[in-house]
Amino acid sequence: MTTLADLAELVRAPAALSVPGDVVAGAAAAGALGPRTPALAGASVLLYWAGMAANDWADRGLDAEERPERPIPSGRVTPAAAVGLAAGLTAAGVGLAAAVGGRRAAALAVPLAATIWGYDLLAKNTAAGPAVMAACRGLDVLLGASGGRLTRALPAAATVAAHTWTVTALSRREVSGAEATLPMRTLAGTAVVAASAAVPATRRAITRRPDDPSAARPERSRAAGVAAVLPAVLAGWYAARYGAAQVEVVRDPSAGRVRAAVGAGITGLPALQGALTARGGAGLLGLVVAAAAPLGRRLARKVSPT
Repeated sequence: MTTLADLAELVRAPAALSVPGDVVAGAAAAGALGPRTPALAGASVLLYWAGMAANDWADRGLDAEERPERPIPSGRVTPAAAVGLAAGLTAAGVGLAAAVGGRRAAALAVPLAATIWGYDLLAKNTAAGPAVMAACRGLDVLLGASGGRLTRALPAAATVAAHTWTVTALSRREVSGAEATLPMRTLAGTAVVAASAAVPATRRAITRRPDDPSAARPERSRAAGVAAVLPAVLAGWYAARYGAAQVEVVRDPSAGRVRAAVGAGITGLPALQGALTARGGAGLLGLVVAAAAPLGRRLARKVSPT
């Protein structure tokens, strides 16, 4: 009999902690943080879990040879149950996004769902695989921005997409191991991603008269200084954790090291999302988003995120 633990393993439940931050970062960048944001984040999680279930359904034959312990080849979850769960989660995710975000959210949730299924069924084992998966994450960020100015969220979407490309490129070598040139390329990409997230967003300068009382308040200056530094601190945390795992792959490109780096990329993503959220002007919320990173690492010890 299929248990909740089997389904949690099928959809890689702990990895979902890396998902809500996409929506939050997009909303912060677009000036769209509000009551709808948590529900859109929930829709994003549902679509992510749908993609994980569809991925294992599509890979059931390969997993029978390379990962017989996975839920489907081990017999703990039937193929019909897996694809049914994937379809149901997809419908629920798109429906929730449309219900809370209206047409603008639906206009992003539908292509996001289509791209997820397109990756699992068509693109995953092709040269286009990393780019398609990157597009999934980029659309996820824009889903969060659907209630505001989408153009303002494009840099955040591109940053998360670039990170996703590095993780996906590594994940294709989780079983066979990699050549040292691959982690060197992804490590360079990580450096660019971290630098992009660390730079404070450009804001219009406000000129104050010398007799303006607000100009003499040091606490405001300190708060502004913290707000400017926080994205760099969180981006540095992301780069240190994920970068260190990739350095280990450069030294030893075995399958085990590659899987560890992929796991670090997945569980470390909230730190990057937190940096982008802080960059969008929501520093405290950015810290909350980033806090999912250590929690995800702990949960990943019980249920693999890869």
